[in-house]
This record gives sequence, structure tokens and C-alpha cells, in this order.
Amino acid sequence: MDHRHSRGEATRLSIITTATRLFATLGYEAASTEVVLRECGVSRGALYHHFSSKEALFTAVLEATEEMVAARVGEAAMAATGPREALRAGCGAWLALATDPVVKQIVLTDAPAAVGWRKWREIDDKHALGLMKLGLAEAAAQGWLPAEMVGVYAHMLLAMLIELAPLIARADDAAGAAARANQAMDAMLSELFHDRPGAV
Repeated sequence: MDHRHSRGEATRLSIITTATRLFATLGYEAASTEVVLRECGVSRGALYHHFSSKEALFTAVLEATEEMVAARVGEAAMAATGPREALRAGCGAWLALATDPVVKQIVLTDAPAAVGWRKWREIDDKHALGLMKLGLAEAAAQGWLPAEMVGVYAHMLLAMLIELAPLIARADDAAGAAARANQAMDAMLSELFHDRPGAV
């Protein structure tokens, strides 16, 4: 039983990995079920055993991509010293990922249409909002901001990132757009922490 479960999980992960590559390079519409089947080397029955539809497969790919993004953002934040720099590093890492081809196509381009804006936001919030709240809660614990404002500030900053990331993804000069977005985010964080402990 355990062996069958492990093999089934391995197949599922293999399909997600291949589908991620296809969705990122071809886009959601062009990456047909037939293309996925051919590239994955599985039967239609095997595919539908794990994913009830193409949308369900894309949702799994989106979840996996969002988890990767959250891990990268978390790593950047943990490498920083202090809550203010951790938030800056985490926000900067997310904006940098807006230029990554996989994130750009799957998360920022296709997700809103493929799964619907509301579901896309739910998935994004599940991964990103939690990280933002953790960072702001740490800042509040050190007196950088009022504890009762953590939730509001988390939504506010996340909303900025959600709007800035597609702006970078669509820009002809992505590097320049990312630099300007980081400058704007840094100014917002500086204002947020203004006249708080350690503010400069």
C-alpha cells in the first residue's frame, strides 16, 4: 500500500514538474492536455487519476510555484539582520522573481484567467500574506510598529507587491522596472518605520 502510494506521489510530482515547464514556455492556452500527456509519457487515465482537469493541473502547478516563491522570499528575509531589513530583503526577492520566466508566465500572466482572479488571490495570499504577517509581527514585537496594525500593513504591502510584480513582468526593461519598484517599496518601508526604534 505504501509502495503504491509512493509511486503514485512520484508520478504526480513528475507530472507537475513537466507541466510547470510546459505552462511556463507555452502558456496555459497553448499547453494542451495532449501536449502534457505526450511530454509526461502517461496515459489520459493516469493524468485524470491525479488531476480532474487541465485547470486542476494548472492549480497544482500554481501552488508549487507559489511555494517556491515563498521559500525564496523566506530565505532572503532570514539572511537579513533585523525586521526592517528582513522585510526589505523579502520584498526585494519577490520583485526580483517577477522577472523569472516561470513566475512571470504562471503566476503573473496566466493564473488570474486560468483559475479566476479570486482563487488566484486566495492562493497567493495563503503563501505570501503569512510571510508578510510574520515579518511585521516581529517588527511589532521590537517596537517598530503598533501590534494592532500588523494585519492592515500586511495587506497593504502585499497589495503593493501584487501590483508592482505584473508591472515588472510586462515591462520592456524588466531590470529597470524592478529597480524603480524596489525604490518605491523601500520608500514605503522607510515611511512605515519612520521615527520607530532604529529608524534612520
